[in-house]
Amino acid sequence: MRAAARGLGALSTMTMLAGCGATIVAPPQQQQSMPPTASIVVDNSAFQLAGAIEQGGVAMGFAPVGAEWLRLDGKPVGVAPDGRFMIGFDRDQPPMATLEAARADGTILRRELVVAARAWPIESLPTLPRGTTPTPEFLARRKIELEQIAAARAIDSAVAGWRQRFVWPASGRISGVFGSQRIYAGEPGAFHTGVDIARPEGTEVVAPADGVVILAAQAPFTLEGRLLMIDHGMGLNSAFLHLSRIDVAVGQMVRQGQPIGAIGMTGRATGPHLHWALKWRDARIDPARLAGAMPK
Repeated sequence: MRAAARGLGALSTMTMLAGCGATIVAPPQQQQSMPPTASIVVDNSAFQLAGAIEQGGVAMGFAPVGAEWLRLDGKPVGVAPDGRFMIGFDRDQPPMATLEAARADGTILRRELVVAARAWPIESLPTLPRGTTPTPEFLARRKIELEQIAAARAIDSAVAGWRQRFVWPASGRISGVFGSQRIYAGEPGAFHTGVDIARPEGTEVVAPADGVVILAAQAPFTLEGRLLMIDHGMGLNSAFLHLSRIDVAVGQMVRQGQPIGAIGMTGRATGPHLHWALKWRDARIDPARLAGAMPK
């Protein structure tokens, strides 16, 4: 599964709010430049954040009243009509992040976020080389696959799955955890970008939250195999790898708990399992932080 993870990249204690799925996309970056006379006010109470402000985590909050735009570390953040927003932190997120909002009078409200570090499982393999050199044929095919994945992730649907308390798409033995990494003869490999759930081939997979299907690769990709991707809105999307079959189509709306496919071992996999990966914008998110403990 680790090879496939290279191709793709706890809000369990929170009560997610239901509401309008439409989002207000922040203006283009060039329109968010700070006015010359802007006053910066550090106000930690203005954003009402709750969630996991940590590597691989997600937090939600309400934008300050009257905010015209919101950004995290200089990048636009979408805001729903009721002021609700989501932000995520990559597995390798630095220890500090800056959340800002601008009001019409030019005031910039700022909150400095301390992002908690996590201890990732690291396995050293001093005598094992990292891998083989890919062939030109593989690289040509891989380029097309990565372009399809990038195009799918660029879709931002007006759905509200991001507000829900996520559920596990399948239950079973966790055979691979988010963030783990191998060191091959002193050279770091790519970290594991999702959670692996080991179950027999054909085991049903369900949608962890509402969303829209943005990619359904019935022809297996080189690494991911049959790949299904669902956009949950507000920049949050799920990817399900190695499926034996896909039961939904691009553009289809799916509801939480709805069957969407079945576990398999297509692509580069050593046994039947589901690799579930989550991204918020460009940040790799730990699925366990949204779905909580695996049900018995």
